Amino acid sequence: MPALASRPTRARARWRICLTYWWRHGRLPALDDPRTFTELVQARKLDGADCDMVRMADKVIAKRIVTERLGRDWIIPTLWHGTELPAVAPWPTPFVVKARHGCNQSVFVFDEHGDWASVRRRAAGWMRSAYGHWLDEPLYADIPRGLLVEPFVGAPPVLPVDYKFYVFGGCVRYVQVHLDRGGRHRWVLFDSQWRRISTANADPDPAPPQTLGTMILAAERLSDGRDFVRVDLYEIGGRPLFGEMTFYPGSGLDPFSPASLDAELGAHWLRARQASLEPLRAVA
Repeated sequence: MPALASRPTRARARWRICLTYWWRHGRLPALDDPRTFTELVQARKLDGADCDMVRMADKVIAKRIVTERLGRDWIIPTLWHGTELPAVAPWPTPFVVKARHGCNQSVFVFDEHGDWASVRRRAAGWMRSAYGHWLDEPLYADIPRGLLVEPFVGAPPVLPVDYKFYVFGGCVRYVQVHLDRGGRHRWVLFDSQWRRISTANADPDPAPPQTLGTMILAAERLSDGRDFVRVDLYEIGGRPLFGEMTFYPGSGLDPFSPASLDAELGAHWLRARQASLEPLRAVA
């Protein structure tokens, strides 16, 4: 009976995924034989999530994982975590309020004269809804709903550069660099040797972080050898810091430029998946 009950839900999810993918990419995804990176993200949504994926995406538990594998120096301290922000903010500014159970849910508080009531309302809204439902990202439903507060890192009000490491089968292949996140947000894609592979634009290539090699090793260690995970890091004052880990970058809806990168990243993912199956076949 449970299997029968799950079929309509999966069918609806498949329909929604196809519709949103067509809206963003102008074509339907090959969900039964995914080949591109963005198609593989959609297939992962349909496949569901295991317990380790949930733990790695949970912003509270992820810090414990990072502490165990890399050390406490990699962690941005947690000033508080809970389910309801206090009526008066007791933390020194600047700080960041985040949702534990979702992405793109954060508010930066730069001074004590900000509209704290508005911040509390936004945070309460995050707590009322399950993140990921409308884009069919199932692992977020299994993360306990919660809020956390962290000190702002970097030089406020400028948000720090975000380095996103694409790790396939335990090996970093690409680094996506996000620039001007508080303004004209854009990103550039490099390979692991810091050669730009995304389409050239008016932006000069940003210099690599001073600790690029250390960051690559850290991302690979955190990936746990999975076929794909993205590990987000910062570099503040020459010191690398952990941001988060995600399994659905951009929900697989952000186009690549050039478009050929979609297939290139997908090939790395498929090779990593194939390699993970080889030991199982040998035992069988």
